[in-house]
Amino acid sequence: MTTVPAPSPAPAGVSAWVSVDLDAVRDNVAELVRRAAPAQVLAVVKGDAYGHGLVPVARAALAGGATWLGVAQLAEALELRAAGVTAPLLSWIFPPGADVAGAVDADIEVTVGSAWTLDAVVAAARERGRPARVQVKVDTGLGRGGILTDWPEMVERVAGARAEGAVEVTGVWSHFAWADAPQHPTVRAQQVRFLEACAELERAGVRPPLRHLANSAATLTNPAAHFDLVRPGLAVYGLSPVPDLGDSAHFGLREAMRVTARLTLVKRARAGQGVSYGHEYVTERDTVLGLVPMGYADGIPRGAGQRGPVLVRGRRLRVAGRVCMDQFVVDLGPGYDGSAGDEVVVLGRGADGEPTAEHWAEAAGTISYEIVTRMAPRLPRVHVGGQR
Repeated sequence: MTTVPAPSPAPAGVSAWVSVDLDAVRDNVAELVRRAAPAQVLAVVKGDAYGHGLVPVARAALAGGATWLGVAQLAEALELRAAGVTAPLLSWIFPPGADVAGAVDADIEVTVGSAWTLDAVVAAARERGRPARVQVKVDTGLGRGGILTDWPEMVERVAGARAEGAVEVTGVWSHFAWADAPQHPTVRAQQVRFLEACAELERAGVRPPLRHLANSAATLTNPAAHFDLVRPGLAVYGLSPVPDLGDSAHFGLREAMRVTARLTLVKRARAGQGVSYGHEYVTERDTVLGLVPMGYADGIPRGAGQRGPVLVRGRRLRVAGRVCMDQFVVDLGPGYDGSAGDEVVVLGRGADGEPTAEHWAEAAGTISYEIVTRMAPRLPRVHVGGQR
């Protein structure tokens, strides 16, 4: 792996920003490719690449050896195509009335997981006079997207659409309910059901080249679920999907996102001073308070008040009082001699001693996925390294 780059320069006049290390994305994907082999890797870049920046991250993931990209929404897939990304691309959510014909034109593979989505794809293929490339989703027990109880009927319909020449079936896939608990009985049960569903397709004469079930957690902990392709998301960004089994470094990954702010106010306060709304934090001694210009409008969880960790001049501190819409306060201690403009690391890389998305997740009672994806668009993204 490459050496850790120096923190990126701050954009001029900006009080807080997100730095994304594209070399980390590339190297994380390379590690996932190594672990998944001989299965291919589809890098999941939905949700603006988990808040890291859709197009730059997609290119870095491909540079790391991913052969596929995956997004939830058709609009994300079309954005990648408009940016010149030509790699195989799978999308899995679209509503009635979506531009499925546009997806066919752009060589985007779409997921059919219901009778109506298959009908919409067949109609688009007929309109364009060319087969649509589709992947069929079976619900093996998650109880969310995909065919659950009507799989035999769906198999028959898919086989008919294929015979007509309306669709080319390139894959069949499903999603785990408890992949982050590898020994949970549902994991084995879903794998068994998935193989049964694949066999039903084959008996109908539909033999897609790709079978895939594994997300990040299963990619790292369950080789039996790798099949022909794996779909890591969180791990691409250097975050552990199974923090109770190991952190990022344990799995050979490193965090790609670093969030930094500048203090906008540093002031002295007397002992007994209440801080922020409701005075949930009260200073125990004469001290120095610092104002961090980030709040829940920027993605800082309001529920992390009193607990959210930050790093100032190498010292680990916590949010003092409530998180507000645009700011929160930290108690810098009586000896602090800094000033407005000093940098605050809100989250970064655990190996460097910085607070991580997992630390913030623990503070807010949520998961690291939510921490990185909720970083607001008003925070500029600065991409460093990689192929942009």
